Order: sequence, then structure tokens, then C-alpha cells
Amino acid sequence: MRIAFLVAPEGVEQVELTEPWAAVEKAGGQAQLVSTAPGSAQGFHHLDKADTFPVDLTAGETSAADFDGLVLPGGVANPDFLRTDEAAVALVRSFFTAGKPVAVICHGPWTLVEAGVLPGRTLTSWPSLKTDIRNAGGSWVDEEVMVCTSGPNTLISSRKPDDLEAFCAAAVREFGAERDRA
Repeated sequence: MRIAFLVAPEGVEQVELTEPWAAVEKAGGQAQLVSTAPGSAQGFHHLDKADTFPVDLTAGETSAADFDGLVLPGGVANPDFLRTDEAAVALVRSFFTAGKPVAVICHGPWTLVEAGVLPGRTLTSWPSLKTDIRNAGGSWVDEEVMVCTSGPNTLISSRKPDDLEAFCAAAVREFGAERDRA
């Protein structure tokens, strides 16, 4: 199981990157950090700088064909940067087109809004995104974790760091199911 974690060079909510990453590795998978620029990505604890993480690939040099799934961590700034980067948006869209699972948490769905992949999908997020999700054609629910299969791929979503245990379990389960189908 090879999973891409897509983040901007700054602004990712660190725990929303590190906990799913650890869950993928614990399940025997390989996690790779993809960003919009080479070098490193700066994690944050809310608004305070935290650790930095080495970038393995840029969004422009990889595709969904290289992975079994995608994780989009949140943080307010992270998805806001990602949705303005054409290569990042195209990469996200390619996972939907390829029918591969995508797991997204907190503010992460902003990138999905920009990718135009939400019509007919049901997901959850940080509550302030519900109008954006609805305006993009999705249905918003207030749930710890939502697994939506009513589209070309499985979409796993959660609201916030407090939901990480359920989010990680659902994501790893769906990523493993995709690997088993391949």
C-alpha cells in the first residue's frame, strides 16, 4: 500500500499529517510526502510553527497511477495554498478519475471544492466549510467520520483532530481494500 500525503510547503496541521502517516506505516504501507515545491513542508500546531518534513515528490512529477490512495490533511492555510496550485488540484482530481480512495480531514475539502469532485458526494469537514461543500454540489454531514462510496472512488472524511482515531482506521481500511482489488 503506497499512500500520497499532499501538503503545501506551509500550513499543514501537523497532527493531521503525522497520525494518518503513522497509521499507514503501522498497517505495513509506505507513505510519501508530496508538495507543490521541493524541499520541506512546515507543520503547524494551529497557528504556531511545529516540525518540518522532507518532501519526497512534487505534485507536478507524480500521478494517481503511482499510489493506492491519497490523504489531504487540513490546517487552514494548507488547503488554501493547495487549491491555488494547478498541479496539486490536477493531482487530486486524478485520484477521483482513477477511482482511488481519498481521505480528507478538517479544512482539507477546500482542495476538493477547487478540483470540482464533490457533486453527488457526502462528506464532513470543519463546520465552516459546509457552505463551500454544498455550493460545490456535495452534501455536508456533522459526523466523526464519513465514508462515501457514491462516486468513482471512496471518499473518507472527518471534521477535526479529535476525530483522528476514527479517520485513520477508516482510511487504512479503505486503502487496504483498494490494494486488495488491484
